[in-house]
Amino acid sequence: MNLLVIGMGSVGEVIALVAQERPWLERLILADYNLQRALEVYQKLGRPAHCSVAQVDASRLESIVQLARAHQADFLLNAVSCEYSNLIFDAAYQTHCGYMDLALNGVAETMGQYQFERARQWEENGLLAVVGMGMDPGVVDVFAKYAYKHLFDEIDEIGIRDGSSLSVEGHPFAPTFSIYDVMEECTDPAVVWERERGWYRVEPFSQNEVFEFPEIGPMEVVTVEHEEVVLIPRWIPCRKVTFKYSLGETFVRVMQTIKLLGLHSRQPVDVKGVKVAPIDVLAALLPDPARLGPLMQGKTCVGALVTGQKGGQPRRVFLYQIMDNQESMARYGVQAVALQTAIGPVIALEMIAQGIWKGPGVFGPEAFDPDPFLERMPAYDFPYRLLELPA
Repeated sequence: MNLLVIGMGSVGEVIALVAQERPWLERLILADYNLQRALEVYQKLGRPAHCSVAQVDASRLESIVQLARAHQADFLLNAVSCEYSNLIFDAAYQTHCGYMDLALNGVAETMGQYQFERARQWEENGLLAVVGMGMDPGVVDVFAKYAYKHLFDEIDEIGIRDGSSLSVEGHPFAPTFSIYDVMEECTDPAVVWERERGWYRVEPFSQNEVFEFPEIGPMEVVTVEHEEVVLIPRWIPCRKVTFKYSLGETFVRVMQTIKLLGLHSRQPVDVKGVKVAPIDVLAALLPDPARLGPLMQGKTCVGALVTGQKGGQPRRVFLYQIMDNQESMARYGVQAVALQTAIGPVIALEMIAQGIWKGPGVFGPEAFDPDPFLERMPAYDFPYRLLELPA
């Protein structure tokens, strides 16, 4: 596989680190708008001969197309903000490449609509696109499919739960991934899916509950916009799908204040004769997530909470993955959220390269057989766990 990774932020860096020595990888192209950042990652990889570095403007379709053709890429991995997903997706189609991203663009129930509306074109041209293949969405969708295949006869609810005990020394507010994606998730309407109602919107930070996260403890989780609610019902029969996040009171309050003041806007405003988008100012003021690792401590836990029936009896399980920041730093020198997000896409790329996950069209992770994915997780030092809960 000749893999072009667009975006050398914290997750793109880890994808490169994890993928670089895999036998199925022939060429690796590291691309970023900031060429110096791409070179920095290249140096961290040890300047391998099968790896090259390039500058790309993900806001310009022709820039992506020219780069993919110049390096004879056959697969594009989108590791930048989902703001650019449509352009990279179209560039992959134009250059007859496979495509993968870590998150969907769009609001609430319309997330990924652009990609799914073009699924027939991709199918007719024999091309594969896998959307939403990070950790959540991504690995947790695979967990949900595994539960459907092996653990239940009938599923009532699939609830994705994301919690952490992570703290960042010296920073009372420091998102561990792109502030652009954080703001989109936390200021757009949240979405829930029910078989009888379809997708419907609810207020962000609503439907509070307390969930006991393994190795972390009880945490309050709230509903925010997330891709799993849009993806899972397309391929897994169930009655309800939810996503809830343990954000904490301070985080929620800051998000609400940012939205109230309009600082989440991407529309430029005039500041003493200079046009600037408020969110760009916010991003410039906040610490770079790629450099937070040494300042972080704690664990992050993400999983699929599935309830239903098996053998005529009620059942409730939590299938999850947990990452400790100290271990993450020791292994790759990167923070836990980035590592947890990056390994899933690399496993998926391996299965695509080996012809295990295949088929032309546009798919979410839950469209494929989950077994070979879970079988490979230990080999990537990325173990999962299954917890039986009182039904």
